[in-house]
Amino acid sequence: MSYQSAGGGKKSNDLWRFKEAKDVTPAERFILLIFVVTGIISILRFANWWFIKDNIGNVQLYIVFSLAFWYSIFRLILIWINYLGIKKPPHVKAPEGLSVAIFTTSSPGEPLAMFEKTLAACAQISYPHTTYLLDDTQDPSFKECAERHGAVWLKLVGIPGAKAGKINAALQITKEDFILVLDPDHIPFPEFLDHTLGYFDDEKIGFVQVSQAYYNQYRSFTAQGAAEQTYNFYGPTQMSLFGYGCSVAIGANCTFRKKALESIGGHGIGLAEDLVTSIRLHGAGWKSIYNPVVVSRGLVPEDFGSFCKQQLKWARGVFEITFSELPRLYRKLTSWQRLSYATIGTYYLVGLTQLIFTLIPFLFFFTGILPARMEFADFIIYGMPIVLVGITIYLYVQRWVCDRQTEKGLHWRGMILKFACWPVFFIGFLLALVNAEVPYIPTAKKAAVGFVSPFVRPLLIHIISFIITIIGVLIYRKYYMPESQLALSAEKTWGMIGFATLAFIMSVGGVYAAMEARRMKVEDPWDTVNI
Repeated sequence: MSYQSAGGGKKSNDLWRFKEAKDVTPAERFILLIFVVTGIISILRFANWWFIKDNIGNVQLYIVFSLAFWYSIFRLILIWINYLGIKKPPHVKAPEGLSVAIFTTSSPGEPLAMFEKTLAACAQISYPHTTYLLDDTQDPSFKECAERHGAVWLKLVGIPGAKAGKINAALQITKEDFILVLDPDHIPFPEFLDHTLGYFDDEKIGFVQVSQAYYNQYRSFTAQGAAEQTYNFYGPTQMSLFGYGCSVAIGANCTFRKKALESIGGHGIGLAEDLVTSIRLHGAGWKSIYNPVVVSRGLVPEDFGSFCKQQLKWARGVFEITFSELPRLYRKLTSWQRLSYATIGTYYLVGLTQLIFTLIPFLFFFTGILPARMEFADFIIYGMPIVLVGITIYLYVQRWVCDRQTEKGLHWRGMILKFACWPVFFIGFLLALVNAEVPYIPTAKKAAVGFVSPFVRPLLIHIISFIITIIGVLIYRKYYMPESQLALSAEKTWGMIGFATLAFIMSVGGVYAAMEARRMKVEDPWDTVNI
């Protein structure tokens, strides 16, 4: 395979070569332990300062603020502890003679040209297998495409449960013992199955997950940010979950033992069907393997609107784990699995916490009320060690990303997109509370261009509110505030302005990502891939 990037993007055949995370040495693990211990000590020092009585302002707001802040800190601690379990499975050669199927699904509106590349690549996978196209487009061209590339076409129209429903229907009419679920936008390498099937020698292994990597991340700010959000997850995070026996299935690139799926009544159905399947398999006693190798590349959303739609679906779906699956399977999971799924299932609470952090400066500017009477200088003194250690650990564990050439860095675009999506996460949380339905919409395969997504509106409101408020604060302090109060309120005011400015900058970044869609050109990324 070769990769050629259109429009002056990054050109690299190297994207289409096999990549894998490096092995973990005892010395590296010991250094990581030192960093984690240092980080926890800095957090304990910070907590000892945070919870002193003199720091309490408005009691109710102090409690709310503390819950939001320490939720974030607690998740940081869990991430660090998770890293200490980092482990890479040794390569196990795939035995001959296994019966293997590849399932990929097609839905109305998905581009046929994309399937030409995916099915052609499936035909070149070296391990003997049968590829099935699970089709509900009612377009005869898809059948012709499947047959042209040696795949078996299965007409599965009107099957409830979207992608997972079609997988379960196909399980009933196919005989293979192992099933690779491959999203249609992912182009597999010929050696894909050579890096998954060997692990099934252990009869307790229910599924083997490999990394997800991408080939269109250079198309836009949003695409780069969306990809950056995954690099550490598919490297050190999933490797660490594997070390604790908690590696999870992700929608694409996961190979299942058919017997395992049958033991839980088939593939899980829902907006987060991969995690539903994963927790049910773990609850049924099956083990999982995470192999940090790049053996396919797919697509990330290229425009802000498509990215937000994806995140809304995931946010609503992931809360199903917390509210439904985890309580039901709690006693059947190991302690680490319970903690892992609880952490994953509450990830999108960041929408609620970010709302709280965003509103606090405005509350102060308009009412003078603060949740805490902390000196801003003290906050920096006690908090900066946590920030420095956190950045150090984040960069240190990147020695275990799957493609070190392209995946290392501060991932600042990913952080901006995460902040910009807090309204989406918050909506997902509210929808989960009332158990509202969200339709299953496949992630966009091409950029939606020519307009600005309505998802940007909360960010615009935030930006306008910030500018008007700050101008008003400065005018009031210059012309109307008594001089006797200026000095007394200076530190708190400027501290809050600084705090609010960080959020303002992130919102501006989100608006930039959204505005980019107006000048992007619609392209078919798969056209640049020659197989």
